[in-house]
Amino acid sequence: MSHPTTTPPPPTPTFLKLSYPAPRVLLIRMDRPSSLNAMSTTAQWEMESIWKWLDSEPSLSVAIITGTGRAFSAGADLKEWNSSMADDSDPSKRMGNKPAFTPLSRRKGKKPVIAAVNGLAMGGGCEFVVNCDLVVASEDAVFGLPEVKRGVAPIGGALPRLIRTVGLQRASEFALLGEPISAQTAREWGIVNRVVAKERVVDEAVELARRIAENSPDAIICTRAGLRQGWESADVEVAVETTLDKEFAELQKGENILEGLKAFSEKRKPVWKSSRL
Repeated sequence: MSHPTTTPPPPTPTFLKLSYPAPRVLLIRMDRPSSLNAMSTTAQWEMESIWKWLDSEPSLSVAIITGTGRAFSAGADLKEWNSSMADDSDPSKRMGNKPAFTPLSRRKGKKPVIAAVNGLAMGGGCEFVVNCDLVVASEDAVFGLPEVKRGVAPIGGALPRLIRTVGLQRASEFALLGEPISAQTAREWGIVNRVVAKERVVDEAVELARRIAENSPDAIICTRAGLRQGWESADVEVAVETTLDKEFAELQKGENILEGLKAFSEKRKPVWKSSRL
């Protein structure tokens, strides 16, 4: 489905395919199935540019990320990582340094992202999932942080986020053993929202995204900011005050809050404008 955007997205020639399955919804498909959608450094920069565009594009409210083939993502391209260790020309460009999965696993951003986990989500791919706002997983999806078995470590942001989601003991079991868990276990631990049949995983994510995107674009950004502040801050009141002073203050200056309240009074569906946040 085509979607009118204010500015065209950055080019995605090597790794990503973009589509628009519902109004205000962007579907991002990692498309390197022969390598289980493992991410090269080039692919990481490609994804980084897409997230920046998503947050700046007023016609979009929510994104979905999924994979092609039997994997969501196997994480870092370990073959490239191995090769890069022997290259002393520019250590900052080595796999494992920045962007080091900042494209998603350390992304804060403004707009929600739903993971549609269609299969294996290992290493950096699992770190992506941990930082998504909602997660839909296929029944055969598998999650793991096997880095300790490869002599490296999951340094893309998953470790502190896992503790906040599943607690220290479960996070330790998951990361220190390096052994995979099933979609059902991930749901029981709170990493996954819904487990569905494999053929339904993207459709289910699109349905959730569609329902989110029906709401006020300003309110979506403000509400997500409040959730994130609470998740990432040690102090509840600091989280609330930060969101009040920033996103909610901007929300109150916009047209959507007036439209939402007016539509409620008039018993009609609101007609939203692009977000001002």
